[in-house]
Amino acid sequence: MAVLPIRISGDPVLHSPASPVTTIDDELRRLVADMFETMDAAPGVGLAGPQVGVPLRLFVYSWTDDQDVPYRGVAINPELFITPTSIEPADPDTESEGCLSFPGPRFPLVRGAATILRATDLDGSAYQIEASGWLARIFQHEFDHLDGVLYIDRLDKAYAKAVTKVTRKKGWGVEGNAWLPGVDDLDA
Repeated sequence: MAVLPIRISGDPVLHSPASPVTTIDDELRRLVADMFETMDAAPGVGLAGPQVGVPLRLFVYSWTDDQDVPYRGVAINPELFITPTSIEPADPDTESEGCLSFPGPRFPLVRGAATILRATDLDGSAYQIEASGWLARIFQHEFDHLDGVLYIDRLDKAYAKAVTKVTRKKGWGVEGNAWLPGVDDLDA
């Protein structure tokens, strides 16, 4: 297993829809193992294929809820069904998220309160998870990556201005920027 470089906002692979996974083989299993190692080293709660430069529809996730129930898995060719989002503004204290492809600052974003994730695991078996709260948020965030959307693309105008300032200051927003967890210090 290996820690992989994580692409930073501006790299074209992050801003294009990913292609379906067509074969589950040893190469894909290695990629998934590397993605788990990368996510854990970052540290993060989710990581999508495009974030490590692989334009395939898969993501890994790892999160433990308030009752110490762990959720850890891979979603291959996922479908996601999302409850409607609130029309109220996002609460900066409870609805802020971050992204390993925009390391550092966190911004509030309204998400659907619940989701149903349907996907395939590494054995080729279909599964379904009904999620709410932070797990639903994680699924929505990672699923967006598969469609070429970063959470910063969904922010309200005031926060989008802050994103533009950070992007300019750090020299992001262009192809080829990446960071390596455990090696680079980018305040992720």
